[in-house]
Amino acid sequence: MELIKNQIDALNIELTIKIAAADYAEAERKRLAECRRKADFKGFRKGMVPESLVKRVYGEQILSEAVNEVLSGALGKFIEDEKLHILGEPLSSEKQQPIVWKSGEDFEFIFDLATAPEVKLEVEKADEIAKYEITPMAKEKKEMAENLKKYYESKKDEEPKTDEQIDAEVLERLTDNYRQESEWRLNKDIRDFYIAKAGIELPEAFLKRWLVYANEGKVSAEDIDKEFAGFVEDFKWQMVRGYLCEKMGIKIEQTDVEEAAKAYVTYQYAMYGLGNVPEDVIAESVKNVLNDSKQIERLAENVEDQKVIAKIKETATIKSKKLSSDKFKAL
Repeated sequence: MELIKNQIDALNIELTIKIAAADYAEAERKRLAECRRKADFKGFRKGMVPESLVKRVYGEQILSEAVNEVLSGALGKFIEDEKLHILGEPLSSEKQQPIVWKSGEDFEFIFDLATAPEVKLEVEKADEIAKYEITPMAKEKKEMAENLKKYYESKKDEEPKTDEQIDAEVLERLTDNYRQESEWRLNKDIRDFYIAKAGIELPEAFLKRWLVYANEGKVSAEDIDKEFAGFVEDFKWQMVRGYLCEKMGIKIEQTDVEEAAKAYVTYQYAMYGLGNVPEDVIAESVKNVLNDSKQIERLAENVEDQKVIAKIKETATIKSKKLSSDKFKAL
């Protein structure tokens, strides 16, 4: 067997694996013997079917399985020996010629591999990120006040609200809404800041091909192109977050995931207007969420995200900046 490594650039490798007949002969022999032992042909006792007949019917399948067994082992050993942290999985090269399965022949396979770039960055006090204090515009306050007045006027059985009370409620609502928007924007800006600081370059052409392959035909290359910019940013943040999580010694405990599941379930009930849901109902819903591995993975990622960002906020400089609501929306 011969392996030829062609380092295309810092992140892309072309690997050629040449497999000789002697490399797969034993694996083929064992598979043929096993197939013959189990083969059920009319007119022959089980296990007594002639080898030539088994080869004629199952030979190509046996050969391809034997060669792929050897190929898979060689590929895995190469990745392990080279200590590669690959992205996605190896893809058959576009240079790969069609394989003609014929026993006793040599075979050549060409793979494209992409490796993950190294992430290095520090979270420092010198890192400055703005947190916006948003001032509602007069027109917003006026519009909400008018809507609230109409609402309260329709409630004949309630004590009427004074203009001062309505104005206070308007300010409270708008302030709370913008506080949440400001926090969302700060978290986004933190992600963007450290993605830019890390300066990660990705093997984008490979990733596009891998996404089409991994989705098994459910999405086209054109679909991937449309969503790729967002995917790349998310992927880079995952790498940065994972690096910082390890560097900062952040651990995700089972209790963290359970608490996140409870918060998620409670929020879902609230979205449907269901408050004060009994604890046993909440607990049963949480149990169902925690029985779903994909949900657990999503919750763990959210917890990791929150913990890393919280740690960044403790270290970096978060500088308050006042902004009117219309300018904030224009950001």
